[in-house]
Amino acid sequence: MDDAFAFADALGPAKIIHVYEPSIGLKAVLVVDNVAMGPAIGGVRMAVDVTIQECFRLARAMTFKNAAAGLPHGGGKVVLYGDPRLPKADKQALMRALASSLRSIEEYIFAPDMGTDEECMAWVRDEIGRVVGLPRELGGIALDEVGATGWGLTHATEVALRYCDFELQGARLVVQGFGAVGRHAARFLTERGAVLVAVADSQGSIADRHGLDLDALMRLKRDGRGVSEYADGNRQRRDAVIDVDCDIWIPAARPDVITEENVHRLKAKVVVQGANIPLTLGAERILHERGVWCVPDFIANSGGVICAAMEYHGANEPAVFASIEEKVRRNTELVLDSAARNGMLPRTAAMELAAERIRKAMSFRRWSLFSAAPGFI
Repeated sequence: MDDAFAFADALGPAKIIHVYEPSIGLKAVLVVDNVAMGPAIGGVRMAVDVTIQECFRLARAMTFKNAAAGLPHGGGKVVLYGDPRLPKADKQALMRALASSLRSIEEYIFAPDMGTDEECMAWVRDEIGRVVGLPRELGGIALDEVGATGWGLTHATEVALRYCDFELQGARLVVQGFGAVGRHAARFLTERGAVLVAVADSQGSIADRHGLDLDALMRLKRDGRGVSEYADGNRQRRDAVIDVDCDIWIPAARPDVITEENVHRLKAKVVVQGANIPLTLGAERILHERGVWCVPDFIANSGGVICAAMEYHGANEPAVFASIEEKVRRNTELVLDSAARNGMLPRTAAMELAAERIRKAMSFRRWSLFSAAPGFI
């Protein structure tokens, strides 16, 4: 029980629910962090090595992300223990059982995340109906297909470059995590003139200082193959992507890929966080001291949840893309302006931005009388 409250503070979490059904191998944790602004939206992350600590941190990141984006939703997250490459029938059974187990938790709305996708959300919809990130056939916008998160990352990057000494045209780009987020970020940024010099996925990395063929890499991923099977370039282990000399570095995979122990290897001028919590706070501080701009995750990668929330409320794709562009650009500028003006970490500026909105929402709720003290973050 003590472990369950190790991450508790005046913001939350509001609920922690463990789901366990040994007959089908279902083991999951839901953290509903804060619902002051509305029902929580947060993805279902499926992996064999997820942890409850990761779930707490990701749920809090969603609270800040939704607040910073000005969405009428709080933050939550589910971690589902299992191999996302399970046979379809087995994975469907787990997702349906998870949805059924959480049927009554109306303050949480299911969404896709690492290891789950639009088809998984279709199974959830069939069970309980409370879900975003659906396939087009069911009225969804297909955020992974259209690249909603990558679209937002592109605009965050463009704004961040105002504070750097180089332009996007010809800038050397590295993407760590060439999945649904990373590949679209690479696509949008190379269309605007960036040169993709290295990518990595779970199987390895590939680098070429003259530039990689994005179309060839995309074909490999569509065929279920790894980027290390790319015909040319320098093939190395997956974490070697940290060492590639570049201008823009986009982490778009797992948490804590850059820590105090390996941040000295990073050779970038700006880091735009496509994944959730991909850098430790200590690593961000070190980069800040080195003069490296670091756009926080819940500011830069909010395109996906903006898309999901707008889908939930009936918006169409053009409206979604326009809103992502406007919100991400505005928030990135607010955060970096504040950081530059006050000499603070961009993450600190971003948290202040989100916290102000959360405090205001909490002040309208009866339970917040006991918790919304000034300076609780």
